[in-house]
Amino acid sequence: MRASTDPSVATAERYRAFAKVEARGMSVCYERWAAGVAADPATMALIDQLPAVKRQPNLVFSAARLHGAVVGEYPQFAAWLREHWSDVAATCLTHATQTNEPGRCAVLLPALAALAGPLAIIEVGASAGLCLHPDRYSYRYRLADGDERMLHPTDGPSPVVLDCAVTGPVPLPERMPKIVWRAGIDLHPLDVHSDADLAWLEALIWPEHDDRRSRLRAAVAVARQEPVQIVTGDLNDQIEALIARAPAEATVVVFHTAVLAYLNEPDRNRFAAQMTRLPVRWLSNEGQSVVPGVLERLAEAPALSSAFILALDGEPIALTQPHGRALHWLG
Repeated sequence: MRASTDPSVATAERYRAFAKVEARGMSVCYERWAAGVAADPATMALIDQLPAVKRQPNLVFSAARLHGAVVGEYPQFAAWLREHWSDVAATCLTHATQTNEPGRCAVLLPALAALAGPLAIIEVGASAGLCLHPDRYSYRYRLADGDERMLHPTDGPSPVVLDCAVTGPVPLPERMPKIVWRAGIDLHPLDVHSDADLAWLEALIWPEHDDRRSRLRAAVAVARQEPVQIVTGDLNDQIEALIARAPAEATVVVFHTAVLAYLNEPDRNRFAAQMTRLPVRWLSNEGQSVVPGVLERLAEAPALSSAFILALDGEPIALTQPHGRALHWLG
């Protein structure tokens, strides 16, 4: 589990780790805010009023921006937070970090397309289900030699175009995988038809990532055309029954990205055991120490501590940028 999401870690260390590992190079604003919080006892005292599981930087910062916090330097943010703390705290208590980044489909697609089809896909921690439409998006894979490979849905280009830089022997697909059934599980599913839910999804996108905001809106329009059932409940409790509902002739693929970090160790181990026992292919895209046994199976640790590991049935197959911007296939 990352320090920033681990409720057993002190608040200062959670924010310090978020600044150094997750935000650095990704968001100047969030790096400054997180470093500022870690050195500011007054702001930490406010955040420590929340239950430990609700103190994570991404949740607090997203709640603040939902209520109007302006992107900028830390002193101004700290003053704003003190004035609006009651609103921010209320949102933290009723919401969760449910980032639904369709860009992550770009790193999942080569693995999905390499599996024997047709496919029935199930996403755990599905949020609003935007990653359950990988075959409805267009992809621009940028190779190390400067070449580009485009892939479109079978009925033509999509309004959602996902860019991904690729290195290593990536098995880039020539056609979309055939997906015949799709479903998800989430503790609190978000509704693509709800303005309030969409406002929260936009608040979860980091300040400087305007491309992700535009892509989110386009992906929501796609998702509205093909509603997907997302079961409400705990992934460990719901997964076996949902797998049983998939078409018998399909290869069932259970996948998740940036989800298991929010489970405690016993629940992560329970989920991994279920994936081993049940008749599915298991595709995980998580932080390096999150999925039991995966990091240990790498020949060497990733150079970037922020990199995710993409694994199929517990075996690492690639390193990925957390929002799907880059994919390095392992030889």
